[in-house]
Amino acid sequence: MSPTPRSPLRRIARLLGLVVVAWLALSCAIVMVLRFVPPWTSATIMERRLEALTSGEKDFTLRHRWVPWDRISPQVGIAMVAAEDQKFPFHHGFDVDAIQDAIDAADEGKRLRGASTISQQVAKNLFLWNGRSFVRKGLEAYFTVLIEALWPKQRILEVYVNIAEFGDGVYGVGAASDVFFHTTPDRLGVTQAARLAAVLPNPQRFRVDAPSAYVQRRTAWITQQIGQLGGPAYLTRPAPVSGRTR
Repeated sequence: MSPTPRSPLRRIARLLGLVVVAWLALSCAIVMVLRFVPPWTSATIMERRLEALTSGEKDFTLRHRWVPWDRISPQVGIAMVAAEDQKFPFHHGFDVDAIQDAIDAADEGKRLRGASTISQQVAKNLFLWNGRSFVRKGLEAYFTVLIEALWPKQRILEVYVNIAEFGDGVYGVGAASDVFFHTTPDRLGVTQAARLAAVLPNPQRFRVDAPSAYVQRRTAWITQQIGQLGGPAYLTRPAPVSGRTR
């Protein structure tokens, strides 16, 4: 007897299954490679470049260069953690307390607050596009899990400071050091590192080279937080047994 032909639906389901498996394998392979190889660009950098091209911004200049971790001042990493994600050394990609606080604030009718960790920001900036769709958030969560599983914390922070936007067209601590402080990343002091971290909520609006009163206050607060956390040694401190860090 001749074999029963497969229905079109079964063939489509099998094809979709193969596509999903191939995509999962490819994404895992890419994340693993990027644990060791510096990314030459990021999704957000390419998105900004395309935006400038399509909108005819003739004066737009993209500045970005990769700097290895051992050539970056220790103050940079702790400044980013103090400003953006104080539980970064201890969580596994998601700050459950911050997420719950954001949900509670939304339930009370307060302004929606972000709860993204540094790991989530790396996932978004490196692989995804800007936006608030459920699809993007789902992919962000997926890549966050991959990054946390396959990269050490130092690598996550290294990539973060190398692809974060610190001004319009200025990406990464290498370019930011050149443009704003006319020095190299290994020479940045605590105040300069805190100033870079201070503009991260909105680098299109806040400026490192012409700090507003808000940026100056935030710089002072970040500097204070760095001291209270114990400086760069905080990044290698054992996880606390219990209690909220921030």
